[in-house]
Amino acid sequence: MNTVTGKLSIKEKVGYSLGDLAANLVFQTLVTYIVFFYTDVYKLSNNAAQSVIFWCGIIGGVIFAPIMGAIADRTNTRWGKYRPWVLWTAIPFAVGIFLTFSTPNFSDSGKLIYAFGTYLLLVVLYTANNLPYASLSGVLTGNMAERNSLSAYRFVAVMVAQFIIQVLLYPIILMVGDGDKAAGFETVMLVFAIAGVICFVLTFLSTRERVQVAKDSESSIRDDVRDLLGNVPWVIMLAVVILVFVTLALKGGMYIYYFNNYVDEAALSSFLDAVGFNGFIAVLTVFFGGMGFQFAWPEAAAASGFGLFNGGGILFMIVGIALSKPLADRFGKRNIFSLFLALSTLFVLAFVVFAPDAIGAMFLSQILHGLLYGITIPLLWAMIADVADYSEWKNNRRATAIIFSAMILGLKGGLTIGSTIAAVILDAYGYDGTSALQSDSAVQGIKLAMSVYASIPFFVAAALLVFYKINKKMEITIENELAARRKSQ
Repeated sequence: MNTVTGKLSIKEKVGYSLGDLAANLVFQTLVTYIVFFYTDVYKLSNNAAQSVIFWCGIIGGVIFAPIMGAIADRTNTRWGKYRPWVLWTAIPFAVGIFLTFSTPNFSDSGKLIYAFGTYLLLVVLYTANNLPYASLSGVLTGNMAERNSLSAYRFVAVMVAQFIIQVLLYPIILMVGDGDKAAGFETVMLVFAIAGVICFVLTFLSTRERVQVAKDSESSIRDDVRDLLGNVPWVIMLAVVILVFVTLALKGGMYIYYFNNYVDEAALSSFLDAVGFNGFIAVLTVFFGGMGFQFAWPEAAAASGFGLFNGGGILFMIVGIALSKPLADRFGKRNIFSLFLALSTLFVLAFVVFAPDAIGAMFLSQILHGLLYGITIPLLWAMIADVADYSEWKNNRRATAIIFSAMILGLKGGLTIGSTIAAVILDAYGYDGTSALQSDSAVQGIKLAMSVYASIPFFVAAALLVFYKINKKMEITIENELAARRKSQ
């Protein structure tokens, strides 16, 4: 096996991270809005939304992920194994994005069929694109410290995408659609689709696969499956990824319902005045108006509060990301990930006690959660790359994409389960997407979903990492022994 273990250039790190920017414009939209889009925009019933989200996620994400991993590992081109897939899937993925968030006026059964077909297409293409993209990080370099650095770069890109989606998207949808959410979604997602193609092409052009598998180390699918089943760190990381994304999908999908139905509008409006947000929007309106542009920020306090709330969390997540690498380099990825995941969860659980007018406490809790959770964000992907190295170290065979299928399988599985649970909770507590005023039961369900129910998977994931044996000492051993082994080949 021939590899270059030196530092990656900033150009390559930035170029690689553009792929995450593109993918997360879609992924963050699914986490934050897919349930809302189906129940409140496309007007599917709660049961129909559950069915679409669950079955498309299971088929296109969970079942297809290991198949795609095996295909990617056996792809051989002059560009490498994984880079070509980023390029090949760019345009089809963009088409899937646009179709999923279009809202043709069909009958109820027609809407269900259309939603199922387009969402399944999107999930399949997301898997075909993002699994090879994720695997690419494992073959850009064999240096684990550089992988920590690469993860930090890519998750800055993730935070940019998250900021765009969670802070700006809802107000922009209302502005672009002139109050028509369906028209707003369709227009904005078309822009995202085009931007995604550009980003994926740049990722393809700016990266190079360096960790190359020797022909005598290639394995069969049966070998890969046997290695996976005997790879305890892989099994644990699969469970952790699923649990983490269950929480992200559940609480992320509930935020918009929380602000629209639970948070006191008058108290929120006063808070926005007090922190200067409304004044800032007024200045922007005058500024753009003076330049001849119409700037019509939505007047609804819920839309502004929702965006500012997410923005505070995201800004402090970026601070956490900056702290992640030095902490992981000193104490090991496993220890830092499990500790700060557990600590961050306390500030998710705290929402169960906040009254509708406790706006300051809500925002403070979100900021502290963002800071602590941000420390864990880059480590998840780096730990998956370490699991691929562990498999190679133990079995003398490298199957990067099938290992990374744990991430995509877990990511899509967690998104599917979390979004489905959100739809189930809404239905169980009597939420009605066609009604402007929700029952007390529905409001209580929304509050519990984004606090108590959302905190459970995070706590379980942190506990599972006690059994993950790739600690700091083992990381160093694996890196040194693999480097020596590759040098001798």
